[in-house]
Amino acid sequence: MIYPKGLLAVPFVLHSQPSAAYDERRRSVLAKMETGAHRRYAEIMHDVEELINDHIEHQTCGTQGRSKLKHLVPSVGVFFTPLLLEEAFEFQDDRRKISSRRFVPPSFNDIRLTLNSAQLMSLTRNGPIELVTFDGDVTLYDDGESLTNENPVIPRILKLLRQGTHIGIVTAAGYTDAIKYYGRLHGLLDAVAQAIKDKEVADPKVIILGGESNYLFEFDFHAESFLKYVPRKTWMLDEMRSWQEEDIQSLLDLAEGALRECIGSMQLSAQILRKDRAVGIIPVPIPGKPKFNREQLEEIVLVTQQILDLSTPGKKVPFCAFNGGNDVFVDIGDKSYGVLSCQRYLGGIEGSKTLHVGDQFLSAGANDFKARLACTTAWIASPAETVALLDELHFHREN
Repeated sequence: MIYPKGLLAVPFVLHSQPSAAYDERRRSVLAKMETGAHRRYAEIMHDVEELINDHIEHQTCGTQGRSKLKHLVPSVGVFFTPLLLEEAFEFQDDRRKISSRRFVPPSFNDIRLTLNSAQLMSLTRNGPIELVTFDGDVTLYDDGESLTNENPVIPRILKLLRQGTHIGIVTAAGYTDAIKYYGRLHGLLDAVAQAIKDKEVADPKVIILGGESNYLFEFDFHAESFLKYVPRKTWMLDEMRSWQEEDIQSLLDLAEGALRECIGSMQLSAQILRKDRAVGIIPVPIPGKPKFNREQLEEIVLVTQQILDLSTPGKKVPFCAFNGGNDVFVDIGDKSYGVLSCQRYLGGIEGSKTLHVGDQFLSAGANDFKARLACTTAWIASPAETVALLDELHFHREN
């Protein structure tokens, strides 16, 4: 994300005209500024697009370590599709008027949304999109809330189902009871059931992968709460089968100890919540006591992450330590295993035919980040952005 943002700062400095407000030739000066900035921004996006294409060619040959992009950005990962960055910039510039701005340079959000558009364009042109997975909190509904009947994302998801796209909810919420997932997602599940009754969809595939990658439930019209539990042995990846229960519990014990240490050192009003595949801290509501602040949550994540990374169980069992907005949890596995498990369970869907939508992609304490290892991704910042993203997806599909 930072890479193209830094490149776009140069033409902004060269072409912006903040003094045009005091210039008698204001209109012509601004028009020239906009044209020049647009041209340079588009050229930069084109150049980055070509770097990515070169990296994909090397990736195909198994020589991605030699690509120019890898030398410029050593942390760059796998690309499942090309990114149509120049065309995506044209699309977003028309909506956000990036080239017309004199005082505000291209922002992190401008780049984030442009990358989202580039990914959607590539997916729809190389379609069909076979699977779309979503995070829960802040992606489908506000943090700590549930997916209610009036949520505007529901008709967009139903449209995907009518088009034959499978839907997955890959969430950190780890429940062993279907009724608890129904409580969080009842608006969508009720809507799918109604669509079946109305014969709008015949056999929709909707699955929930909870606890990052630990509990799988599948939509079942005849089941209580419209969900049936799928035994772990039927969908686990081969790598996950090698994780020993002794190592899992040892890792959770270490994580619990680290969390308790953080509670004590920062004098937090918090309590430990231990589950069979996760452990975390949640706030104890005390009148007059503020909630956890972001810096405290990030400190807890980083402390716990380091302790587990250096431990023997942490080298044997993958885990995810993440900031949940007002809690911190350590889950066994992560969302890369969650998405890969969804792909396998639904018949072996490829990463290039899958889109994961989430809000947590910053590397520190962000649990959607690992989904990038399994499929293409879109980074949103609110449930409203998810609605806008799906509208854009349908727009590109139909045009």
